[in-house]
Amino acid sequence: MKELIVISGKGGTGKTSIISAFASLAENKVLCDADVDAADLHLIMDPNVVQRTDFQSGNTAVINKDPCTECGLCREMCRFNAISAEYKVNSIDCEGCGVCVYFCPERAIDFPVNTCGEWFISDTRFGPMVHARLGIAEENSGKLVTLVRQEARKLAEAKNLDLILTDGPPGMGCPVIASIGGASAVLIVTEPTVSGKHDMERVAQLAAHFKIPALVCVNKFDLNLELTREIEKYAEEKEIACLGRIPFDPIFTKAMIQAQTVFEYDGQSNVGDAIRGTWQRLSEKLE
Repeated sequence: MKELIVISGKGGTGKTSIISAFASLAENKVLCDADVDAADLHLIMDPNVVQRTDFQSGNTAVINKDPCTECGLCREMCRFNAISAEYKVNSIDCEGCGVCVYFCPERAIDFPVNTCGEWFISDTRFGPMVHARLGIAEENSGKLVTLVRQEARKLAEAKNLDLILTDGPPGMGCPVIASIGGASAVLIVTEPTVSGKHDMERVAQLAAHFKIPALVCVNKFDLNLELTREIEKYAEEKEIACLGRIPFDPIFTKAMIQAQTVFEYDGQSNVGDAIRGTWQRLSEKLE
């Protein structure tokens, strides 16, 4: 089974639009949206949810007033100042370290597990999809990314599908690290801007650190041909295959507004031809 993670060093490079277009070209695949902090693949895929499961992770302290003697030990030991003078825990300030729970002499502090979000298994017009929604201001997105990828693999095995197409998160933090570990390859979608080139280099270094084969695709390449050539030169120096140039075209935005892939919106566009060529070269790399 092959797993391709489509990532980008920064947001806004067109990563989700491109992977949704790939979804209409690929066969025998499971779709996976691992960008759990700001999931948006579902906006184009229009999934029909068939299974919904709570995601639980971390704990928050809750003081039980009946046995509490207000001895002050918990307030003294909380380095995050999460406990008020009235012995109430501020759930935003509480980091879930459990020190107050462990040292409370009256065992007056409960430590329930947090429900941080949900993950889903859905049907789409392009096949099954695993995705998630992390709650507002919730943490542990790296753990949820790992869970979503694991469920996508289980689903692929159950349905005897040989490819997982994963929309990864932007940047290079914990969620990105959780999304690329053990992948067959990562496709870095970049754009010819100073920040696009800089962040592409950083995420390429991250993939190299974890020994994940990296590939590059330059979206909106014609906005700055000089920077496009610099990106391709960097890729060549680092022995990273540059699989294609995709021109700038408002069709991306127009298709997104209609909840369609670029092929569904206009199957004869130059953008569509460029994406087909990129997918063909990408498929050969995955064989």
